Amino acid sequence: MTQKNNRNPVLLVHGLNDTGAVFGKMAPYLTNLGWYVYDLDLIPCNGDAKLDHLARQVAYYINNTFEAEQPIDIVGFSMGGIVSRYYIQRLGGINRVQRFITIASPHRGTFAAYTSTRPGCLQMRPNSEFLLDLNRDVAMLEKLNFTSIWTPLDLMILPANSSQLPVGKDVQVLVATHPLMLTDNRSLQTVAMALTEPIVREREHTDGEGSNSQQQVLKLPHGGQAREISSWRLFDLLGKKIW
Repeated sequence: MTQKNNRNPVLLVHGLNDTGAVFGKMAPYLTNLGWYVYDLDLIPCNGDAKLDHLARQVAYYINNTFEAEQPIDIVGFSMGGIVSRYYIQRLGGINRVQRFITIASPHRGTFAAYTSTRPGCLQMRPNSEFLLDLNRDVAMLEKLNFTSIWTPLDLMILPANSSQLPVGKDVQVLVATHPLMLTDNRSLQTVAMALTEPIVREREHTDGEGSNSQQQVLKLPHGGQAREISSWRLFDLLGKKIW
C-alpha cells in the first residue's frame, strides 16, 4: 500500500554529499502527520555524476517502488531539487508528480559550484547549459503544484534568490543556514502545508482563476514572504501561524 489517508506518497531527494539520512527529522515529522514517506540514496552523491544520470536513478526508484497509476509528491533538497526537476521535465515525471517542492535549490545556479570541477557541480553553475535548458521550458511546472522554499541567509546558494522561479509558489523563511532548512520547524511546517494543498486542476476548478492569474506577494510576520501564481490561499496561509 502506497497511499495513506488519501494522500500521495512523498519521495524525499537529498542534495550534494548527502544521503537519504539527511531527512532524519523531516521524514518522521511527515510520517506522524499521516504521509507514507520514502527516500533514496543517489550514487555517487559527490558531484562525480551528472545530474541527469542521478535523475535516472530517481526515475528507476519511482518505477520500481510505486504502481504505474500511483501519483506521487516529491520534495527535493538543494541539488536534489534540480535532479528532481530533470526527472519531471525530461523523464516523464510530469505525468505522475502532483506536488513538487524544492528546498534551497539552485534553480538558476550557485557561485558555490565554482569551487569544484566535478561534472554535477559544473551543471549547477549559473548559466550552465544544463540549467538554461531546464529553464527554457520552466512553464511545464505550472502543470503541477510547485513550491520553492528558500532562505535569504543561504551561503551555499549564491545568490540565495537563485532558488526563485517565475512559476508556482515562492516561500521565503528566515532560517540561518543551508542545512537547517531540513530541520527548522518553519521549513517543516511549510513543506507540510504545500503537501496538503489541492492539486492544480482542483484549485483551478475551485477559484476559476486558471493559469492566467497574476503572481502575488505575501509579506509574512517573520519577515519573509511567499509568492504564488494564484492568490486563492493567501488569507488561509495568514490564518495558520506556522512561522
